[in-house]
Amino acid sequence: MSRFANTPEPPYYAVIFTSQHSGVDQDEYANMADKMLELAKTMPGYLGAESARDNNGLGITVSYWRDEASIANWKSHAEHVEAREKGNHKWYDHYELRVARVERSYNGPQHKAAKP
Repeated sequence: MSRFANTPEPPYYAVIFTSQHSGVDQDEYANMADKMLELAKTMPGYLGAESARDNNGLGITVSYWRDEASIANWKSHAEHVEAREKGNHKWYDHYELRVARVERSYNGPQHKAAKP
């Protein structure tokens, strides 16, 4: 299974969530993050996600969506609202959320040297 989201041809939208974890209840946080990913996968317009976190608690998750209406629907989902509230009060020292329209996308490398 690829760790890269399998997105369609653009345009589509990316929600970029960068966060600094507070260090509080890391297991509870990880369980909630897994639950939110599984829930997001069931939402209309969800295209995929990619996520990484370093050893100092800095994390970046990019979720991909068909359109802005799909993003708004996800934002207002009751379980997601509850998770965000916990994040604001418990799990994050700081976060930044950005929404961007993806106009172009590329992948690679286009070729690799032949292995002996």
